[in-house]
Amino acid sequence: MADSPAANAGAAPPAGASAPAGVTAASKGITTAALRIGRETLPVNDGWAAAGPGTTGGSAADDAHVTVVHNRAELVAALGGDNATNTTNATPKIVYVSGKIDLRVDADNKPVGCDAFADPAYSLSAFLAAYDPAVWGMTTKPSGPLEDARARSAKNQGATVKINVGSNTTIVGINGGRLTHGSLALTGVSNVIIRNVEATDAADCFPAWDPTDGSTGNWNSLYDLISLSAATNVWIDHNTLSDGNNHDEDQPLYFGRPYQVHDGASDIIKGSDYVTVSYNDYYDHDKTMLIGSTDTPGVDVGKLRVTVHHNRFGNVLQRAPRVRFGQVDVYDNLYLGTDSRYQYSLGVGFESSIYAENNYFKLGADVPAADVIHYWKGTKITAIGSLVQVGNKVQPVDLVAAYNAAYDPDLTPDAGWTPTLRDRMDPAWAVPQVVAGSVGIRHLGC
Repeated sequence: MADSPAANAGAAPPAGASAPAGVTAASKGITTAALRIGRETLPVNDGWAAAGPGTTGGSAADDAHVTVVHNRAELVAALGGDNATNTTNATPKIVYVSGKIDLRVDADNKPVGCDAFADPAYSLSAFLAAYDPAVWGMTTKPSGPLEDARARSAKNQGATVKINVGSNTTIVGINGGRLTHGSLALTGVSNVIIRNVEATDAADCFPAWDPTDGSTGNWNSLYDLISLSAATNVWIDHNTLSDGNNHDEDQPLYFGRPYQVHDGASDIIKGSDYVTVSYNDYYDHDKTMLIGSTDTPGVDVGKLRVTVHHNRFGNVLQRAPRVRFGQVDVYDNLYLGTDSRYQYSLGVGFESSIYAENNYFKLGADVPAADVIHYWKGTKITAIGSLVQVGNKVQPVDLVAAYNAAYDPDLTPDAGWTPTLRDRMDPAWAVPQVVAGSVGIRHLGC
């Protein structure tokens, strides 16, 4: 549990927890504390994931579906047995990820490089020669044999590194549980809990080049560390998420643009709903949390209701979160915006309704408070109780007023709704201590 007394309620939510049922520590090699954590459910009122039926994950699993896994094959087996169809497996299950598991492996669970997935007709050098803007231009996306070969290569990689998770599942890290080089994909599922897992470096071996993305084009990658697509009632809690030692700033420039191999850390898209993201440690990442992936009204309307509380965003560059459509409650988070490449934290996107309260921002001397918010075609945001620290100076800041004084168009300082699903609220001045002492892995006692 967290050492900080002020963090105890968030670090080990007692509400909804049930005692271990039948499984013994000796029979599974799991500590009693870890067994208890695996049976815990989301506390009542702990964010949007408590709405509707609530979020219980795999807490009702029978003994046969409480499993400890040590490699990709065991993980896939514990989630149902066939990665291609595991999304449809709704049997209650608790999966303990023990130690480091590399998801970019061959059939014998041996780590492999990107060349293991490359289509015979693909090579990066040939791709770069064919789609150089001086040759291909900047008005249409790549097409033809080399782009087809790149897409086949990406499909090959995705079949291995994207691990599909079905409904009624709890995943808990133990013994330093870590997933690297892959993605947990929650697609069209409900009632999932992911806790105490370190997830790193979901690098795309075959980023796509889009010359029409922005004025200068961009490289775009596929894999999030945790991906929610049409997923409902999901609790993401006490995880640590980063790019590991494979940083985007260390990638080469192609066509004058960064060859970006990482996408989101925990993106929430395509009508996902009732999600709570709490006590996670995000660091060394660029596009951190995208809530809603398109400005086109459709499945997202009336959904994308997400709570983001008591997380640390440590020198992430943007999207913490960036929101479209959803009613998103963002409170008691610690933001460290001291990296020179910092862009913004709160992205006000199309038809979004962000309610931000009691957040603490530590900014570099060259980062004005006006840059905490970024306009992405949204019109309104509530941002109250914010504290901003620059150097040793800490002061309250009206973030919307600061933004409006520096940029156009002005934003309305009223999200149009008031959150009610809050398990606890800390004053902004306490956030650095509470959050730093409780986020990420190793604070749940397992």
